[in-house]
Amino acid sequence: MFMKLICFLLLGAVGAPEHVSASTDDQFVYSSFAGAGLALDGAATVTPSGLLELTNGSLQLKGHAFHPTPLRFRESPNGTVRSFSASFVFGILSAYPDMSAHGIVFVVAPTTDCSAALASQYLGLVNVQNNGDESNHIFAVELDTLQQDEFRDINDNHVGVDINGLISLESSNAGYYLGGEKGGFENLTLISHEAMQAWVDYDAGNSRINVTLAPLGVAKPAEALVSATYDLSSVITSTAYVGFSLATGSFDSRHYVLGWSFGMGSSTAPAIDISKLPKLPRVTPAEARSKVVLEIVLPIASAAVVLALGTAVVLLVRRRRRYTEEVREDWEMEFGPHRFPYKDLHSATQGFKSKHLLGVGGFGRVYRGVLPADCASTMDIAVKRVSHDSNQGVKEFIAEVVSLGRLQHPNLVRLLGYCRRQKGELLLVYEYMPNGSLDKHLYGCHQAGSKQAALNWAQRFQSSKGSHQACSTSTRSGRKW
Repeated sequence: MFMKLICFLLLGAVGAPEHVSASTDDQFVYSSFAGAGLALDGAATVTPSGLLELTNGSLQLKGHAFHPTPLRFRESPNGTVRSFSASFVFGILSAYPDMSAHGIVFVVAPTTDCSAALASQYLGLVNVQNNGDESNHIFAVELDTLQQDEFRDINDNHVGVDINGLISLESSNAGYYLGGEKGGFENLTLISHEAMQAWVDYDAGNSRINVTLAPLGVAKPAEALVSATYDLSSVITSTAYVGFSLATGSFDSRHYVLGWSFGMGSSTAPAIDISKLPKLPRVTPAEARSKVVLEIVLPIASAAVVLALGTAVVLLVRRRRRYTEEVREDWEMEFGPHRFPYKDLHSATQGFKSKHLLGVGGFGRVYRGVLPADCASTMDIAVKRVSHDSNQGVKEFIAEVVSLGRLQHPNLVRLLGYCRRQKGELLLVYEYMPNGSLDKHLYGCHQAGSKQAALNWAQRFQSSKGSHQACSTSTRSGRKW
């Protein structure tokens, strides 16, 4: 015993982590985890400053940290579980001011192998199949920061006593009782970015489990936060490991343990030297808000940019298709007159508005238009827009283009050109005749309400010969549409 004391003093003198493990009292204390030799797995690690970092902000990960050697919880294999007490200082840092996932679990388990456990709401402790299974032999105290209805959680900021699973035997909102003259209950927020201290005590004599919580630096309250009566002899095995288990979910959270002590039997958990504890990393509310803004705004902004680009591409394609024309064919090269771009005709007629409609023929509508200034000449035109349901097919359209392109007569309207679109739409472009079509001059006197005198036979004969004097005005009449 004297040699153990000397070894302990020497370790303290060289600044090694403060911890004691005796076979009689089974106790230890860590006021720093640097060089402690804990059994770690998953995301758990010890920082250079001596902090036990159980999660690093990564999502959907597990982390475990156990005292490296198992403790003897029974004096004999068939004996009852002895009394024990534990104390630890912890801190939870969340990137969000009012959300975190998930909490910290202090656990007594028969093994350090938690490979079958799941992350997220299962806290790296159990999985879907074995949650609540008596064969787990797990005693745990959860400091939970997310409410899960499947585990009957009371809220998203609670402390609970768990047996073999995550449905708490007893639970309470996080806080502590002031005691003394002040009395009353003081709420605590587990994700406040502040260090807190928790105490877990089991009295084997009356099978009483007490859990107490308080801000760091406040003495252990006399009244426990959560109390439950349960004989842990039916749960904890003869030898078992003590440590911490936790997991992250869909939120950026970091979980730290600053110090930890444990005592078995008649010994209470040794006091943690607060002055030697490493400091929690500081994340200011402004930094947390900035991170939240980036995490929320960036995906939205990215989606908006993608949507805007997609919309622009669709509009561009639609615009291009709007003015798309068919590929020029061989007959057009040999016989066809001038071919107008559809964009020019669309602009000339102001999008084929009804106010420019001159009339409706047997297989299409005729619109008046003015060729834009960038064309070869600015002149009035008449555009026949062949209807899609016309009986006149492409062959008839080609025949008319070819024949009118070759036909020259002073008293017939001149075909200026044509346009073919990929949608099958056909357009003929004529010189605009303000005196109307020839049929009005031939049959004007027989049409109701017409004031136009019909041409006599002599005028008709002269017109057919191509004489300009055949018409009563100086402007030629157009052919019948």
